[in-house]
Amino acid sequence: MRYHLSIIALFFGLLLPAFNSNAQWWKKADEAEKERSKGMLLLTTEVQTEATVAINQMYNFHFPEAEREFNYLKIKYPQHPLPDFLLGLMQWWKIVPNTRNEVYDDRLIEYMDQSIEKAEKIYDETENPEAAFFMAAAYGFKGRLHAERKHWTRATLAAKNALKYLEYSRNFADFSPELMFGDGLYNYYYFFIKQNFPLLRPVLWLFPKADKSQGIAQLEKVSYQAFYTRTEARYFLLQIYGIENMNEKAYGMAKYTSETFPDNPYFHRAYARSAYMNGNIQEASALCKEILRRIEQHQIGYEGTSGRYASYILGYYALYVYRDHAEAMRYFKQCMAYTKETDATDSGYYWASVLGLARISYQQQHYDEAVDFCKEVLERAEKKSPQHTEAKKLLSESKKARRKKR
Repeated sequence: MRYHLSIIALFFGLLLPAFNSNAQWWKKADEAEKERSKGMLLLTTEVQTEATVAINQMYNFHFPEAEREFNYLKIKYPQHPLPDFLLGLMQWWKIVPNTRNEVYDDRLIEYMDQSIEKAEKIYDETENPEAAFFMAAAYGFKGRLHAERKHWTRATLAAKNALKYLEYSRNFADFSPELMFGDGLYNYYYFFIKQNFPLLRPVLWLFPKADKSQGIAQLEKVSYQAFYTRTEARYFLLQIYGIENMNEKAYGMAKYTSETFPDNPYFHRAYARSAYMNGNIQEASALCKEILRRIEQHQIGYEGTSGRYASYILGYYALYVYRDHAEAMRYFKQCMAYTKETDATDSGYYWASVLGLARISYQQQHYDEAVDFCKEVLERAEKKSPQHTEAKKLLSESKKARRKKR
C-alpha cells in the first residue's frame, strides 16, 4: 500500500511542475494575445476564427448557419458592436441578388443602428479606434442602402458620418487594410457619382477631392490583404471592372469568388456574365443553365434577376451562334418574364431580348411583329442605348420589307 502511495506521490510530484509550467505558458500566451490585439476584439485570434466560419457561411448564402453563429457572438459579447454589424451585413446580402427587394431594409437599418449605439458608448468611454471603425462601417452600409433607395439626403448624411469616423479610426495602424476599403470606395465612387449623377454634383462640394485610379488600386489591395472586408472589396471590384470594361480582370475575380462561394447567386451570375463578355461560350452556357436550374429548385438567393441574365445570354447564343430561332425565342421570352417579375423593364437585357425577338420576326418574314417589337423598344428604351439605335435601324428595314412583300 505504501508502495502505491509513494508511486502516486511521485507521479503528482513529477506532474505538478508540468501543470504549473503549462499554466505559465497559457498565461504568457494570453498576455501575448492581449498585446497583439491591443484589446481590440476584431484582432483577437479567437474571434477571427469564430467570425471567419460564420462570415463564409453568410457569403455562401447559408444564412441560418451564419445567423446562429452571429447570435452566439452576440450572447458572448453583448456590449460589442461586431455581432449586430454582422447581422446587419447579412441582411444586405439577402438584398444583393435583387437590390429592388426592400423586405430586409428595416432589419438592416435596425442592426446597424444597434451597432452604432454600442460603438458610440465604447468610444465615449475609451476613444477606442475599433469603435470608430464600426461606426464608420455601419454608417457606410446605411448610406449604401439609402443610396440604393435614392434617399439622397439620408445617404449624404450617412456618408459624412462614415467619413468622420473613418478619420478617427486611422489612429490605429493595424486596421489599415480594413480602412483602405472605405478609402477605395470613396476615391472611386466620387468620380462615378460626378459622371453619372449630375443632380448630385453640388453635394460633392461637401466632400474632399478623390483619386479614381487610386481607389481601384486600394480596393485591389484590400481584396487580398484585409481580413474582414476582402470579400466586400471583391464584390465592388466586380462592379467596377464591369463599368470600366476591364473584362479580363472581371473574369478572373468572378471565377475566383464564385468558386470560393459556390452557392452565392450574385457571384455565380457575375461569373456567367464575365465568361460571356470574354467569349467563353461553353463555360457561359453551362453556368447560365445551372443558374436556371437552381431557380427552378428555389435555391436560396436564386431569383428573377439572375434568371434575366442567364436567359438572355442563352438566347443570344441560340440566335447568333447556333441559329436556333425556336430556342432563342424561348429564352428571350423567358428573360422578359423574369424581368417583369422583378419589375426591371428598364434593364438592357430586357430590351435586348425584345430586339432579339424583332430580329427573329424579321428573318422569318413576320414583318408586322418585327415592327411592333421595334416600336416597343423605341418607345421605352433609353434613346442613347445601343438597343434604341439598333431598333431604329431594324424598324426602317422591316417597314421596307413589308412594303415590298405587299
